[in-house]
Amino acid sequence: MEKKKVAIYGASGFGRELYGLIELCGQYEVICFIDDDASKSDSNIYDIPVMDLDAACKRYHNFSLVGGVGNPKVREILMNKISAAGVGFVQVVHPSVEMFKNIDIGKGVVICGGCILTTDIVLGEHVQINLSCTIGHDVIMGDYTTLAPGVHVSGWVHFGKRVYVGTGAVIINGTQEKPLIINDDAVIGAAACVTKSVPVGQTWVGVPARAIKPSK
Repeated sequence: MEKKKVAIYGASGFGRELYGLIELCGQYEVICFIDDDASKSDSNIYDIPVMDLDAACKRYHNFSLVGGVGNPKVREILMNKISAAGVGFVQVVHPSVEMFKNIDIGKGVVICGGCILTTDIVLGEHVQINLSCTIGHDVIMGDYTTLAPGVHVSGWVHFGKRVYVGTGAVIINGTQEKPLIINDDAVIGAAACVTKSVPVGQTWVGVPARAIKPSK
């Protein structure tokens, strides 16, 4: 059976990791990397060409795409650009990922190796879950939320859109009556331990995590 053709948007670190993940999954054929950096055009990564979006749309037909950019806000801009160009999206899930029951996965989601997702979980569009993360029951992750490697999320946690959680952070559980909420555009620092809800757009670090006061 012919593999579905897919392009990776982003030719930097995570984009290259994503290429390896797609190769392991075996479902898709990577036809190109797409990148807006003109200095990367007409180059190759692992013998795969790098080009801009216009060039890719002219050369290839009926391909899909997955986002290889880690920054949630940048990824949202790029994926909206792709949608406007009429290109669809695929999900990429490493074969080692354990998923128990009733997990809703949105378009463009990437889940890397070593992750465990338990039950009654909703992943919005273009969510990225990096290596060796665990996600407990009744977690909701808004569009473009990103977990760096080794993040552990307990049950009854709700993430807004474009949340970024740094490497090794831990999110303590909420309850059914009062979920712990990490609101839109929040940033959680590496190795932080979040024990209560985080307001919109704030950066929290430390154990237990506290907001970084904006500089004057």
